[in-house]
Amino acid sequence: MATYIALLRGINVGGNRRIAMSVLRDFLEAVGCEHPRSLLQSGNVVFGNRKRAGDDVERWLEAEAAKRLHFEAEFFVRTPNEWQDLIARNPFREQAERDPARLHVVVLKKAPAKPAVAALRAAIVGREVVESGQRHLYVVYPDGAGRSRLTAAVIDSKLGTRCTARNWNTVLKLAALSQS
Repeated sequence: MATYIALLRGINVGGNRRIAMSVLRDFLEAVGCEHPRSLLQSGNVVFGNRKRAGDDVERWLEAEAAKRLHFEAEFFVRTPNEWQDLIARNPFREQAERDPARLHVVVLKKAPAKPAVAALRAAIVGREVVESGQRHLYVVYPDGAGRSRLTAAVIDSKLGTRCTARNWNTVLKLAALSQS
């Protein structure tokens, strides 16, 4: 059985698109996922699956959520090995130690092209710093993500793909949960 980490975009944030994590876990079990476990209330789940693999898991979960929950949800799915690699390649190790809540990993639907990453950097009007990974970015928000103009909408627009972000504390907790 393969294990997956899934992040849902934009649920339970600011009172929008509310879904209880118990409902999300029940949904995952109903579609055949095994041992679903959630973290926090913002759409972070770890589960096992024997029938699906790779990017197919994202598309399948999105289709099933629309059908069964009547809920448009974007799933960003990674394996524990991909997640560990993302952690190991963090270019902001000092920030991760000093202030992990201001270091975010922005998970992307597809890998960004270098010119798109350059366009994103050029669009930054604050003190944020961005480094590109494979299908993710590392972003330091020195003044906090809540005040930043470097939003998911800006990132989506400049990179031409969809994204969702988690702070470094959550990234590490998801890694631990995927190993349990």
